[in-house]
Amino acid sequence: MRVLHRASPWRELFAGDSQPELAKLLAPLREALDELGPNADLPSAHAWQLRLVKALQRLDLPAWRISQLISDHNDQLYRSAIQLSLNEMQGQGWGKPPVAFCVLTLGSAGRHESLLSPDQDNAMIVADYPDSRHTEIDGFFQALGERFTARLDEAGIPLCNGHVMARWPMWRKRLPEWCEQLSLWTRDRRVKRVQQSNILLDFYPVFGDADLADALADHVARVMPRASLFLDEMSQLLDELPVALDRFGRLAGNDEEAPHENALNLKRQGVLPLINAVRLLSLRHGVSVPDTRLRLSALVLKEALTARQARAGIAALERLQERLLATQLASLKAGGTADGWIDMSRLEDDQRLLLRHDMQVIRNLVRLAQGSTSGR
Repeated sequence: MRVLHRASPWRELFAGDSQPELAKLLAPLREALDELGPNADLPSAHAWQLRLVKALQRLDLPAWRISQLISDHNDQLYRSAIQLSLNEMQGQGWGKPPVAFCVLTLGSAGRHESLLSPDQDNAMIVADYPDSRHTEIDGFFQALGERFTARLDEAGIPLCNGHVMARWPMWRKRLPEWCEQLSLWTRDRRVKRVQQSNILLDFYPVFGDADLADALADHVARVMPRASLFLDEMSQLLDELPVALDRFGRLAGNDEEAPHENALNLKRQGVLPLINAVRLLSLRHGVSVPDTRLRLSALVLKEALTARQARAGIAALERLQERLLATQLASLKAGGTADGWIDMSRLEDDQRLLLRHDMQVIRNLVRLAQGSTSGR
């Protein structure tokens, strides 16, 4: 059953004849922050995030903005975990970092589009150093990566099942090695390299020397628009995550892991195809901003999309985030998990029609992205 009306605290802004009482208006957020307190440990701070989401909803913030703030809060948890790990290492005699470094968040965290219960996706860029010091310097950053990812796991942000974390050498490299790695990945059209690049290319510098991240972003901007074979393979891989529509344009889930007959994985069959299509268009046209909403707007300036197409894509993403967040909250309340599944049988007729419309928008963007590459 949908809630037809809920009083908004913003209606109190001019309810009286005197100066608006901002303290009363912002009471839900203030109460949530007071509940957290200034000295909460990492597990308590992460568990509090659900309380934050409910307070932000009470202030009538849209899901896309709540998603940004969830991501910002996770950034704060990352920074705390890394600083605690550095302090611990210094206390154990490791000393300070031997060279500059930068920890990146990747994927939805890098785009600041996380909802509830994301796992870890991170990497580390290390400033260049002589090969003769590799054992010493990489040993330091391996220890740091192991410590901060373990702290985040203990706090409730689980380790990545695919091992996309700075504790592993694959995701911890010197800046020249990262640049060479991307150049190597983009020279031809191999599926695994495209999949790894898709993970890496949405990144955000969460701790350390952001100039290292800027240098990597500059290299991406130089290499990607010319990597036609690589972009063509990225285009082909869009077919691996089909939009949730059948050949007649009707809503249809086709995931073999569906928990029941009416289940649709809205993340896998809606959000990810949209994000992947927009990323491909952005790489093709030299758009460097990381988040999907800004990418869609920037693509209009590049004349890769019309303003109408961009607005439709942004609206579709926002509605999918709204639906996912509502479903995640309901699932958690019922003792379940915050995943990407929705139950189509619970949708009202207008919700189904709007979801179908959004899937058609996403399918059109996918086809446009595929048509933008030289191999299609």
